[in-house]
Amino acid sequence: MNIVTTDSQSASSNCIANPATSPSEGWKASMRAAFRRASDLAEYLQLPESCWQTGQAAADDFPLFVPREFAAKMQPGDSRDPLLRQVLPVEQETIATKGFTANPVGDNEAALTPGLLQKYHGRALMVTTGACAVHCRYCFRRHFPYGEGPKGIDAWSSALAAIHQDESLHEILLSGGDPLTLTDGILRQLAEKIAHAQHIRRLRLHTRLPVMIPSRVNDSLLAWLTGTRLKPFVVIHVNHPQELGDDVSEALALLSEAHVPLLNQSVLLAGVNDNAQTLIELSEKLLDLNVMPYYLHQLDRVQGAAHFEVPRAEGLRILETMRSRLPGYAVPRYVEEIAGDTSKRVIG
Repeated sequence: MNIVTTDSQSASSNCIANPATSPSEGWKASMRAAFRRASDLAEYLQLPESCWQTGQAAADDFPLFVPREFAAKMQPGDSRDPLLRQVLPVEQETIATKGFTANPVGDNEAALTPGLLQKYHGRALMVTTGACAVHCRYCFRRHFPYGEGPKGIDAWSSALAAIHQDESLHEILLSGGDPLTLTDGILRQLAEKIAHAQHIRRLRLHTRLPVMIPSRVNDSLLAWLTGTRLKPFVVIHVNHPQELGDDVSEALALLSEAHVPLLNQSVLLAGVNDNAQTLIELSEKLLDLNVMPYYLHQLDRVQGAAHFEVPRAEGLRILETMRSRLPGYAVPRYVEEIAGDTSKRVIG
């Protein structure tokens, strides 16, 4: 994954935030101000050098990128903080593990055109950018060849042509990276061009921005997201209830008030949320915010993330406890993605 794209498309750069930035553009300043060095993040959290020095080789391979809004939700002095564990490079990432690969879910084989993937009937996914609001150490696309994808709205012509020609498609997913690192002007044009294909009914957005940098949810975003005939859905990614601060609640409320259905996907991660109590609390908080618990993913076996894997048997025990303590609609489906399958595979 990279976080360097053209300024006309993405907010990521190494510039210092402009103090004159308008409120609607504040998220761009947050992207520029994010932590990019483990040493700086450790200093902010009052952690010793030993917490980050051994992970330098991992950071060289897959750079750290952590918004300050997310870091502010971490517990200072706690090297085991569940939010910190998701983003801090560690030495285990450099250890080759059998069964863990650079292309764990078959993205490369699913390409219809550059940037356009189709794995399941009726829907296709656009890898809109390699930029993201945070670099999750377990990211299944951490080795994805983003440099080969389209750059700029004109470069999407072949993908859009494929969408228009295939009338079996009814839903388009915008993913990445994170599509909301693109400017609203670019996203508006993309949504309008997709909407011109009359057989497309829904536009689904997969994003961590409302959680990482809540100010990204603003009037400009809501205008294009709800501005076409397409029914919008937003899928966020929250792994731990500690991520859902007041700022995130306010951002999600704006989406909910705009009548945008909200779903959440989590990944079952060792040392982060691999216990029933944490996931029960997460489901309860999500429901309070009008977000439906959707999927709990078994870890995609991406090279560098083996230390996050939780055994399926333990995941099933956690799920059983959740079912005994929550109403059915509050329990996410426990699934895994297998390359070549025609849908997510339900584990339990």
